[in-house]
Amino acid sequence: MLQLKKIHHIAIICSDYPVSKAFYTEVLGLTLQQEVYREERQSYKADLALHGNYVIELFSFPNVPARLSFPEAAGLRHLAFAVESVAAAHEELMKAGVEVQEIRTDEHTGKRFFFFSDPDGLPLEIYEE
Repeated sequence: MLQLKKIHHIAIICSDYPVSKAFYTEVLGLTLQQEVYREERQSYKADLALHGNYVIELFSFPNVPARLSFPEAAGLRHLAFAVESVAAAHEELMKAGVEVQEIRTDEHTGKRFFFFSDPDGLPLEIYEE
């Protein structure tokens, strides 16, 4: 059996690089570790970290096709971030102008969570730790 250690990173392709970069760094608070522009691909690549741990590669490419998010399509369903206070995260995102769903409770774990979307409609979740 393959001996996986952990998830190394998640790659996200965005349609508007400056908007998505600002969302992930200024709204969600990830830090920019490295940013490169690849001239031959007309593409930016940003390495983003959460508490010093590299977690997301943010890419731009010219003329990317839209991906269905709603109704739910096959593939990655959502990306979830753990927080101590779901209510505080909910309030903070609303103050930043992000449209958020209502806080719900997971019927199996009793933990609170809610969903919202990144600038391209990628479903994101905040989940109580």
